Amino acid sequence: MQKTLKSAVTFEGVGLHSGRKVRMSVRPAPADHGIWFRRTDIELGDPMIPASWDAVERGPLCTRLVNTAGVDVSTVEHVMAALAGAGITNVVVDVNGPELPILDGSSLIFIRAFKARGILTQDRPAHAIEILKPISVTDDKGATATLDRCDRLRIEFHIDFPGTAIGKQSRTLDMSNGAFARVLSDSRTFCRREDVEAMRANGLARGGTIDNAVVVDGDDILTPGGLRHDDEAVRHKMLDALGDLALAGAPILGHYTGDKAGHSLTNLLLCELFARPDAYRIVTCTPEIAARLPGEGLVMGEIPEVA
Repeated sequence: MQKTLKSAVTFEGVGLHSGRKVRMSVRPAPADHGIWFRRTDIELGDPMIPASWDAVERGPLCTRLVNTAGVDVSTVEHVMAALAGAGITNVVVDVNGPELPILDGSSLIFIRAFKARGILTQDRPAHAIEILKPISVTDDKGATATLDRCDRLRIEFHIDFPGTAIGKQSRTLDMSNGAFARVLSDSRTFCRREDVEAMRANGLARGGTIDNAVVVDGDDILTPGGLRHDDEAVRHKMLDALGDLALAGAPILGHYTGDKAGHSLTNLLLCELFARPDAYRIVTCTPEIAARLPGEGLVMGEIPEVA
Protein backbone atom coordinates (compact mmCIF):
# COMPACT_ATOMS: atom_id res chain seq x y z
CA MET A 1 0.00 0.00 0.00
CA GLN A 2 1.00 3.64 -0.45
CA LYS A 3 2.37 5.54 2.54
CA THR A 4 2.73 9.07 3.87
CA LEU A 5 3.75 10.73 7.13
CA LYS A 6 1.31 10.94 10.04
CA SER A 7 2.22 14.62 10.51
CA ALA A 8 4.69 17.19 9.22
CA VAL A 9 8.33 17.27 10.28
CA THR A 10 10.68 20.26 9.89
CA PHE A 11 14.43 20.47 9.34
CA GLU A 12 16.71 23.51 9.47
CA GLY A 13 20.28 23.80 8.24
CA VAL A 14 22.41 25.23 5.44
CA GLY A 15 22.63 24.42 1.76
CA LEU A 16 25.81 22.53 0.85
CA HIS A 17 26.63 24.68 -2.17
CA SER A 18 24.81 27.95 -1.42
CA GLY A 19 25.79 28.17 2.26
CA ARG A 20 22.39 29.77 2.91
CA LYS A 21 20.24 28.96 5.92
CA VAL A 22 17.21 26.95 4.84
CA ARG A 23 14.06 25.60 6.42
CA MET A 24 12.37 22.51 5.01
CA SER A 25 9.11 20.85 6.09
CA VAL A 26 8.01 17.42 4.85
CA ARG A 27 4.21 17.27 4.95
CA PRO A 28 1.68 14.44 4.50
CA ALA A 29 -0.05 14.15 1.13
CA PRO A 30 -3.06 12.11 -0.05
CA ALA A 31 -2.84 8.80 -1.87
CA ASP A 32 -1.77 8.96 -5.52
CA HIS A 33 -0.22 12.41 -4.95
CA GLY A 34 3.40 11.37 -5.27
CA ILE A 35 6.38 13.39 -4.05
CA TRP A 36 6.56 17.10 -4.88
CA PHE A 37 8.77 19.97 -3.78
CA ARG A 38 7.24 23.40 -3.13
CA ARG A 39 9.36 26.56 -3.07
CA THR A 40 7.64 28.64 -0.40
CA ASP A 41 9.77 31.68 -1.26
CA ILE A 42 8.37 31.90 -4.80
CA GLU A 43 5.63 34.54 -5.03
CA LEU A 44 5.27 34.71 -8.81
CA GLY A 45 5.22 31.66 -11.04
CA ASP A 46 4.74 27.97 -10.30
CA PRO A 47 6.40 26.90 -7.00
CA MET A 48 5.65 23.16 -7.45
CA ILE A 49 8.48 20.94 -8.67
CA PRO A 50 7.90 17.22 -9.32
CA ALA A 51 10.28 14.64 -7.87
CA SER A 52 10.66 13.11 -11.30
CA TRP A 53 13.47 11.82 -13.52
CA ASP A 54 12.34 14.04 -16.39
CA ALA A 55 12.61 17.22 -14.26
CA VAL A 56 16.34 16.65 -13.60
CA GLU A 57 18.84 19.17 -14.94
CA ARG A 58 21.93 17.00 -15.02
CA GLY A 59 25.11 18.11 -13.25
CA PRO A 60 28.04 16.37 -11.55
CA LEU A 61 27.75 17.60 -7.96
CA CYS A 62 24.14 17.05 -6.90
CA THR A 63 20.65 16.32 -8.22
CA ARG A 64 18.77 19.45 -9.30
CA LEU A 65 15.11 19.52 -10.30
CA VAL A 66 13.56 22.23 -12.48
CA ASN A 67 9.87 22.70 -13.32
CA THR A 68 8.50 24.01 -16.62
CA ALA A 69 8.47 27.57 -15.23
CA GLY A 70 12.20 27.38 -14.50
CA VAL A 71 11.82 27.14 -10.71
CA ASP A 72 14.42 24.80 -9.26
CA VAL A 73 15.49 22.95 -6.14
CA SER A 74 18.80 21.18 -5.68
CA THR A 75 20.56 18.57 -3.54
CA VAL A 76 17.38 16.50 -3.30
CA GLU A 77 19.10 13.09 -3.36
CA HIS A 78 19.56 12.59 0.39
CA VAL A 79 15.94 13.27 1.33
CA MET A 80 14.75 11.23 -1.67
CA ALA A 81 16.87 8.30 -0.43
CA ALA A 82 15.37 8.66 3.05
CA LEU A 83 11.81 8.72 1.67
CA ALA A 84 12.52 5.65 -0.46
CA GLY A 85 14.24 3.91 2.45
CA ALA A 86 11.19 4.56 4.63
CA GLY A 87 8.75 3.44 1.92
CA ILE A 88 7.06 6.86 1.79
CA THR A 89 5.30 7.54 -1.52
CA ASN A 90 3.21 10.68 -0.93
CA VAL A 91 4.50 13.95 0.58
CA VAL A 92 4.97 17.64 -0.17
CA VAL A 93 8.42 19.00 0.70
CA ASP A 94 8.21 22.72 1.47
CA VAL A 95 11.52 24.58 1.26
CA ASN A 96 12.19 28.32 1.52
CA GLY A 97 15.11 28.42 -0.89
CA PRO A 98 16.73 26.79 -3.91
CA GLU A 99 18.64 24.08 -2.01
CA LEU A 100 17.76 21.53 0.67
CA PRO A 101 19.68 21.49 3.97
CA ILE A 102 22.72 19.23 3.98
CA LEU A 103 22.46 18.47 7.74
CA ASP A 104 25.22 15.92 8.51
CA GLY A 105 25.80 15.00 4.86
CA SER A 106 23.83 11.73 5.03
CA SER A 107 20.17 10.63 5.13
CA LEU A 108 20.25 9.62 8.80
CA ILE A 109 18.58 12.66 10.37
CA PHE A 110 15.81 12.53 7.75
CA ILE A 111 14.94 8.87 8.12
CA ARG A 112 15.06 8.91 11.92
CA ALA A 113 12.70 11.88 11.94
CA PHE A 114 10.30 10.20 9.50
CA LYS A 115 10.16 7.02 11.54
CA ALA A 116 9.77 8.94 14.82
CA ARG A 117 6.94 11.06 13.39
CA GLY A 118 5.11 7.97 12.21
CA ILE A 119 4.39 6.50 8.77
CA LEU A 120 0.75 6.15 7.72
CA THR A 121 -0.43 3.36 5.42
CA GLN A 122 -3.00 4.64 2.90
CA ASP A 123 -5.92 2.92 1.19
CA ARG A 124 -4.42 2.73 -2.30
CA PRO A 125 -2.16 0.02 -3.71
CA ALA A 126 1.46 0.86 -4.34
CA HIS A 127 3.12 0.20 -7.68
CA ALA A 128 6.64 -0.81 -8.68
CA ILE A 129 8.72 -0.74 -11.86
CA GLU A 130 9.85 -4.23 -12.86
CA ILE A 131 12.93 -4.38 -15.08
CA LEU A 132 12.41 -6.81 -17.97
CA LYS A 133 15.57 -6.26 -20.06
CA PRO A 134 19.04 -4.95 -19.24
CA ILE A 135 19.69 -1.25 -19.79
CA SER A 136 23.15 0.31 -19.68
CA VAL A 137 24.72 3.74 -20.20
CA THR A 138 28.36 4.86 -20.29
CA ASP A 139 29.90 8.32 -20.14
CA ASP A 140 32.98 9.71 -21.89
CA LYS A 141 35.19 8.83 -18.90
CA GLY A 142 34.22 5.16 -18.97
CA ALA A 143 31.85 5.24 -15.98
CA THR A 144 28.82 2.95 -16.38
CA ALA A 145 25.40 2.45 -14.86
CA THR A 146 23.15 -0.52 -15.57
CA LEU A 147 19.79 -1.96 -14.61
CA ASP A 148 19.07 -5.67 -14.96
CA ARG A 149 16.36 -8.10 -13.89
CA CYS A 150 15.90 -8.86 -10.19
CA ASP A 151 12.83 -9.58 -8.03
CA ARG A 152 13.78 -6.75 -5.64
CA LEU A 153 15.98 -3.66 -5.67
CA ARG A 154 19.63 -4.59 -5.36
CA ILE A 155 22.30 -1.88 -5.54
CA GLU A 156 25.91 -2.64 -6.46
CA PHE A 157 28.58 0.04 -6.62
CA HIS A 158 32.29 0.28 -7.43
CA ILE A 159 34.50 3.34 -6.91
CA ASP A 160 38.19 4.05 -7.37
CA PHE A 161 39.90 7.18 -6.00
CA PRO A 162 43.62 6.41 -6.38
CA GLY A 163 46.09 8.19 -4.14
CA THR A 164 43.56 8.90 -1.41
CA ALA A 165 42.30 7.35 1.81
CA ILE A 166 39.25 6.19 -0.20
CA GLY A 167 40.98 4.03 -2.82
CA LYS A 168 39.01 1.18 -4.38
CA GLN A 169 35.75 0.15 -2.74
CA SER A 170 32.90 -2.14 -3.79
CA ARG A 171 29.67 -3.20 -2.13
CA THR A 172 26.36 -4.89 -3.04
CA LEU A 173 23.20 -4.64 -0.93
CA ASP A 174 19.70 -6.10 -1.12
CA MET A 175 17.61 -3.05 -0.23
CA SER A 176 14.67 -4.94 1.30
CA ASN A 177 13.90 -5.47 5.00
CA GLY A 178 14.99 -2.01 6.14
CA ALA A 179 18.56 -2.50 4.85
CA PHE A 180 18.91 1.12 3.70
CA ALA A 181 18.34 2.52 7.17
CA ARG A 182 20.63 0.00 8.88
CA VAL A 183 23.51 -0.09 6.43
CA LEU A 184 23.59 3.07 4.30
CA SER A 185 21.62 5.90 5.89
CA ASP A 186 24.42 7.32 8.08
CA SER A 187 27.10 7.41 5.36
CA ARG A 188 28.12 10.97 4.51
CA THR A 189 29.02 12.73 1.31
CA PHE A 190 32.76 12.89 0.69
CA CYS A 191 35.32 14.84 -1.30
CA ARG A 192 39.02 15.57 -1.63
CA ARG A 193 40.40 18.79 -0.13
CA GLU A 194 41.52 20.01 -3.55
CA ASP A 195 37.95 19.50 -4.83
CA VAL A 196 36.61 21.71 -2.03
CA GLU A 197 39.10 24.44 -2.90
CA ALA A 198 38.19 24.25 -6.60
CA MET A 199 34.44 24.32 -5.88
CA ARG A 200 34.75 27.31 -3.58
CA ALA A 201 36.77 29.14 -6.20
CA ASN A 202 33.75 28.64 -8.47
CA GLY A 203 31.24 29.82 -5.85
CA LEU A 204 30.17 26.31 -4.77
CA ALA A 205 30.42 24.27 -1.54
CA ARG A 206 29.96 27.44 0.53
CA GLY A 207 28.06 25.44 3.15
CA GLY A 208 30.41 22.46 3.13
CA THR A 209 32.40 21.82 6.30
CA ILE A 210 34.28 18.94 7.89
CA ASP A 211 31.15 18.47 10.03
CA ASN A 212 28.83 17.66 7.10
CA ALA A 213 31.19 15.86 4.73
CA VAL A 214 34.09 13.43 4.84
CA VAL A 215 37.07 15.41 3.55
CA VAL A 216 40.24 13.55 2.59
CA ASP A 217 43.68 14.89 1.83
CA GLY A 218 45.74 12.11 0.28
CA ASP A 219 45.86 9.33 2.85
CA ASP A 220 44.52 11.55 5.64
CA ILE A 221 40.91 11.92 6.82
CA LEU A 222 40.43 15.55 7.86
CA THR A 223 36.92 15.13 9.29
CA PRO A 224 36.92 14.93 13.12
CA GLY A 225 36.19 11.42 14.36
CA GLY A 226 37.22 9.86 11.06
CA LEU A 227 34.97 7.50 9.15
CA ARG A 228 31.72 5.98 10.35
CA HIS A 229 32.51 2.90 8.22
CA ASP A 230 35.71 1.75 6.53
CA ASP A 231 33.80 1.80 3.25
CA GLU A 232 31.69 4.90 4.01
CA ALA A 233 32.45 6.41 0.59
CA VAL A 234 30.96 3.58 -1.47
CA ARG A 235 28.02 3.34 0.94
CA HIS A 236 27.28 7.00 0.32
CA LYS A 237 27.42 6.47 -3.44
CA MET A 238 24.81 3.73 -2.97
CA LEU A 239 22.72 6.13 -0.88
CA ASP A 240 22.90 8.69 -3.69
CA ALA A 241 21.93 6.04 -6.22
CA LEU A 242 18.82 5.10 -4.22
CA GLY A 243 17.79 8.76 -4.04
CA ASP A 244 18.33 9.28 -7.76
CA LEU A 245 16.51 6.05 -8.67
CA ALA A 246 13.57 7.14 -6.49
CA LEU A 247 12.92 9.84 -9.11
CA ALA A 248 11.57 7.03 -11.32
CA GLY A 249 8.29 7.64 -9.47
CA ALA A 250 7.96 4.16 -7.99
CA PRO A 251 10.30 1.59 -6.42
CA ILE A 252 12.39 -0.34 -8.92
CA LEU A 253 12.52 -4.13 -8.97
CA GLY A 254 15.91 -4.63 -10.55
CA HIS A 255 19.67 -4.85 -10.02
CA TYR A 256 21.38 -1.48 -10.34
CA THR A 257 25.15 -1.45 -10.88
CA GLY A 258 27.17 1.76 -10.76
CA ASP A 259 30.84 1.68 -11.75
CA LYS A 260 32.29 5.13 -10.95
CA ALA A 261 28.83 6.48 -11.73
CA GLY A 262 27.33 9.70 -10.41
CA HIS A 263 24.06 11.61 -10.34
CA SER A 264 24.07 12.49 -14.03
CA LEU A 265 24.73 8.96 -15.22
CA THR A 266 22.02 7.46 -13.01
CA ASN A 267 19.55 9.97 -14.40
CA LEU A 268 20.70 9.18 -17.95
CA LEU A 269 20.02 5.52 -17.13
CA LEU A 270 16.43 6.33 -16.14
CA CYS A 271 16.00 8.35 -19.34
CA GLU A 272 17.19 5.34 -21.35
CA LEU A 273 14.91 3.01 -19.40
CA PHE A 274 11.76 5.05 -20.01
CA ALA A 275 12.66 5.41 -23.68
CA ARG A 276 12.46 1.59 -23.91
CA PRO A 277 8.87 0.51 -23.10
CA ASP A 278 9.88 -3.12 -23.73
CA ALA A 279 12.46 -2.96 -20.92
CA TYR A 280 10.08 -2.47 -17.99
CA ARG A 281 6.50 -2.77 -16.81
CA ILE A 282 4.47 -1.20 -14.01
CA VAL A 283 3.18 -3.76 -11.54
CA THR A 284 0.70 -3.45 -8.70
CA CYS A 285 2.37 -4.51 -5.48
CA THR A 286 0.97 -7.69 -4.02
CA PRO A 287 1.83 -8.37 -0.35
CA GLU A 288 4.65 -10.62 -1.60
CA ILE A 289 6.15 -7.85 -3.75
CA ALA A 290 5.60 -5.21 -1.07
CA ALA A 291 7.57 -7.29 1.43
CA ARG A 292 10.65 -6.91 -0.80
CA LEU A 293 10.47 -3.12 -1.16
CA PRO A 294 12.77 -0.68 0.64
CA GLY A 295 11.02 0.57 3.77
CA GLU A 296 9.28 -2.67 4.61
CA GLY A 297 10.68 -4.08 7.83
CA LEU A 298 12.02 -0.69 8.94
CA VAL A 299 12.55 -0.73 12.72
CA MET A 300 13.47 2.40 14.67
CA GLY A 301 15.82 0.52 16.98
CA GLU A 302 17.90 -0.63 13.99
CA ILE A 303 18.46 2.87 12.59
CA PRO A 304 21.87 4.22 13.71
CA GLU A 305 21.90 6.97 16.31
CA VAL A 306 22.62 10.51 15.13
CA ALA A 307 26.34 11.13 15.63
